[in-house]
Amino acid sequence: MILCIDTATDQASVCLSKDGEVINVLVNDNQKDHAGWIQTAINALLLKQGVTMQQLQAVAVTAGPGSYTGLRVGMATAKGLCFALQIPLITINTLQVMAHAAITQLGSKAAHMPGPLCFCPMIDARRMEVFTAVYDEALQEIIAPKAMILDELSFGDELNDRSLICFGNGSNKWKNVSRYPNVLFIDENPDIAKSLAKLASSLHLSRNFANLAYAEPVYLKEFYTYIKK
Repeated sequence: MILCIDTATDQASVCLSKDGEVINVLVNDNQKDHAGWIQTAINALLLKQGVTMQQLQAVAVTAGPGSYTGLRVGMATAKGLCFALQIPLITINTLQVMAHAAITQLGSKAAHMPGPLCFCPMIDARRMEVFTAVYDEALQEIIAPKAMILDELSFGDELNDRSLICFGNGSNKWKNVSRYPNVLFIDENPDIAKSLAKLASSLHLSRNFANLAYAEPVYLKEFYTYIKK
């Protein structure tokens, strides 16, 4: 039994999973309210399923990149629960979870695309910048997670003749300027909770746990605060 937490993007979720399958999930669409929502949601989720905290065997959390505040909220919550319950912490890169979700849920939409498929999650990072990475159909990393300022020729040198499937709340930034020949933009949001549960179960079975004392969010770039003059 694993509690899965995702507060990295504009839609947050907490889900209870067993053997990699989602038992129940609660979702919050108000990004500004993730901090106030998460504790109440976890309590409501466990109560609804008749599960106690002591029955949890691990807590999994999307570690970033994503919203700075959201990442801190999710990581702090996960670490606090793991410390109090003395159970393992599992951290997974947000982009990897998004890519897994797209591969399993959106891949059929790209059946007409030529050549090997690659999956490119994009998280809005303000202006023309996104947090992004590229994965193949086996979830192998082609381009490592990074903050990227998009332009019309982005990805051309690295991907050559591959087809690229772009999705996430930052993908529309590139949709309007891209000159990449084989790209499909998908507006549909894949089920992050379902993929987080699958990946967390696999890591739990292999005992691939994060160091509770040193686990930190993956920001990819420094926090910027605008100061009004």
